[in-house]
Amino acid sequence: MKTEMVAMILAGGQGTRLGKLTKNMAKPAVPFGGRYRIIDFTLSNCANAGIKNVGVVTQYQPLELNAHIGNGASWGLDGIDSGATILQPYSSSEGSKWFEGTAHAIYQNMDYIDQLDPQYVLILSGDHIYKMDYEAMLENHKQNHASLSVAVIEVPFKDASRFGIMNTDENDRIIEFDEKPENPKSNLASMGIYIFNWGRLRSVLRTGYAKDSTMSDFGKHIIPAYLDSGENVIAYRFKGYWKDVGTIDSLWESNMEFLNPEMDLDIRDKGWRIYSKNHISPPHFITEMGSAKDSLIADGCYIAGDVKHSVLSDDVQVKDGAAVSDSVVMSGATIGKNVVVKRAIIGENAIIGDNAEIDGTDEIEVVGYNEVIGVTLDED
Repeated sequence: MKTEMVAMILAGGQGTRLGKLTKNMAKPAVPFGGRYRIIDFTLSNCANAGIKNVGVVTQYQPLELNAHIGNGASWGLDGIDSGATILQPYSSSEGSKWFEGTAHAIYQNMDYIDQLDPQYVLILSGDHIYKMDYEAMLENHKQNHASLSVAVIEVPFKDASRFGIMNTDENDRIIEFDEKPENPKSNLASMGIYIFNWGRLRSVLRTGYAKDSTMSDFGKHIIPAYLDSGENVIAYRFKGYWKDVGTIDSLWESNMEFLNPEMDLDIRDKGWRIYSKNHISPPHFITEMGSAKDSLIADGCYIAGDVKHSVLSDDVQVKDGAAVSDSVVMSGATIGKNVVVKRAIIGENAIIGDNAEIDGTDEIEVVGYNEVIGVTLDED
């Protein structure tokens, strides 16, 4: 079987910066936006761009993620000669049980890619929120006769030292890569999205590991090796919304930005749908109706209190006298009577007892999955 381009989604990160939310769940499986999980955006981008063969590389706490993705049917990836495949670490002749880095994850799964015999391989992350046409990036890659294309986005110069920065010439050919530079020369930040000519990448990986050299990470090792050897490495400029939601602050911020119907993330855009498992309809955006205002409300919610500028997933209960604002409340959570919730993320099936206060004014508050707050044993 031969296909033009295979997508490999790296979804194995431990996600320690998300604290309680990733204690028993891989970061890409964390709920987002009312009825999605973070990885749904990358999978939907693949589906919308016509990429039908997707390998999902998992590692830490993969069970929820594996069950969510299945064979990719929810994203239309389950046709003849297509599909989503879950790829997990295995013990190899090197004695390595875990992926040592992003490039090592691809090296360990070369047999899967070889079976599909692609001309190109698209490397993606499973923990970014964005809409992007990978087909347009591939066309740019071909037009520039690139060996490697790196998607980049302009960030404020004051933030550039937090990213891998690509310095380019006038033709957007990358001439230098700086990993989190103290004094950045440009503001073109790598998005962690790459298109490689598979034959060349395969050779680089095999040669590197045969020599026992360190080739474990794309940013630290592969890109510098390509530049040192004179490969044609091209920056692909992306102009839309993109956010790495690997921290509590960024996850909360992106959910709040998701409330803005003018954003590129608008779930009502029928031209670029965001799909999810068992996705019947997206949450409803409510400008103002009864006790809810400027919020996304999923099906089955019971709202007797006030909800403002918040994202509520399926089957959330907000009882009499409760006030929820600027918050994310995941499915099955119960907000008791006269509870105040501000600037918080409430995990799935959490219970907030009557009269409690969850105030994230100074720092975003997080209540974990199934966590119970303010409820004593003798209460109902």
